[in-house]
Amino acid sequence: MSKLEIRKKRTRAVRALALGLVSGLTMTGMVSVNADETCLSPYMAKITGQEDFAYIWTLGAVGVGDEQDKLVTVDVNPKSPNYGKVVDSLSVGGRNEAHHSDFTDDRNYLWAGGLDTSKIFIFDVHSDPAKPKLHKTITDFVAKSGGVVGPHTFYALPGRMLITGLSNNKDHGGRSAIVEYTNQGDYVATYWIPTDSDLRGAVKAGKYADGYNYDVRALPRRNVLISSSFTGWNNYMMDFGKLLSDKEAMKHFGNTVVVWDLHSRKPKKVLDVPGSPLEIRCAWEESHNYCFTTTALTSKLWLIYEDDKGEWQAKAVADIGDPSKVPLPVDISISNDDKRLWVNTFMDGNTRAFDISNPHKPVQVYEKHIGAQVNMVSSSWDGKRLYYTSSLLANWDKKGKDNEQFLKLYHWDGKELKEQFAIDFNKEKLGRPHQVRFGAYSLYKSAAEARPVELFAEFQRR
Repeated sequence: MSKLEIRKKRTRAVRALALGLVSGLTMTGMVSVNADETCLSPYMAKITGQEDFAYIWTLGAVGVGDEQDKLVTVDVNPKSPNYGKVVDSLSVGGRNEAHHSDFTDDRNYLWAGGLDTSKIFIFDVHSDPAKPKLHKTITDFVAKSGGVVGPHTFYALPGRMLITGLSNNKDHGGRSAIVEYTNQGDYVATYWIPTDSDLRGAVKAGKYADGYNYDVRALPRRNVLISSSFTGWNNYMMDFGKLLSDKEAMKHFGNTVVVWDLHSRKPKKVLDVPGSPLEIRCAWEESHNYCFTTTALTSKLWLIYEDDKGEWQAKAVADIGDPSKVPLPVDISISNDDKRLWVNTFMDGNTRAFDISNPHKPVQVYEKHIGAQVNMVSSSWDGKRLYYTSSLLANWDKKGKDNEQFLKLYHWDGKELKEQFAIDFNKEKLGRPHQVRFGAYSLYKSAAEARPVELFAEFQRR
């Protein structure tokens, strides 16, 4: 046997092993344990204990510090002498409407986007987790993607990064797509959201097929992706007060959730979820084939679920606060046992816990005021620590004394949230903190848990 034949045989063996391992894990549901923050990709390497750092993707603000977007690193290990303190701040130049961020599947790099400029910043967080480095900036996202504007959600697949866009460069409305890149930052493909005029093979289940986009999550065990919908650049860059009084602008919000084939990235079904469905959080237990989302404009908790016939459906299952007061639900976080869902509402600054033991009949069991405004919540895998940030969008944040900008850590004992520390981002001249992601030294000491995913990534590269 020649050296070339031997090499080819080894390559085929690696491919077979990788595909078998990942397919087996996915089918049994085991892959779902490989995540710490409960809203992250199940393909991601896991923090096995206490997180060491919180990375906060932060909007630059006029008259505050250097006025630039930045990645702020906070030490969150209680055993550290720097506990609760900012240990690093890395500015990226300008104000890009910093919004969401997330890691590659190996967790070595953190991708972060700007909704205004459509720039993507890739940070090296593995060389020194306490001091991230700007590894690469993608400036041609709009051109490469075929006109997608506003990179929002970053979602890790093996060797790949899925990116949801919120808008487009033709009319800056809500028509958009999901864009796929390699972990190395190379463009792969664009998958446009179905519309009435171009369903792209999907079945329209109700009244809407608007083509709008926002968040995306996967249920690998069901070979399913779920995407939600929001609004375009014209609206999210508008002053919030002006937007609310503009009757025409208020008509341009998404009303759909789309069910996709995970492997082929093809849309299968368009579901009506009126009122702008935002974050999606999917159940972890292998027999729980459902996800939750909330509607910002109607203050409803919605269940996206697979029925007894294997068909995906959507229904409103609970009110969030008093919908008539438009509390504006924003971020949500599901517990790893699928029994609790945290829901933040921006306008009243509250967080609420829902008992979702019966996903078809959620019940609110707890409520706490976090601040004048609150946006994102990140829960540790054990459910004992919840991190809250304040900023929604630069032009949507409250003004004057209600323009609180903070990171707050709370401990949850099963009955009460107890504040551990708070950092005033205005006082520290850092800007508007939007989203939190966790870092830990332990991630880079052992790669054993991530090995199946690494093998599959190798399979894809070959």
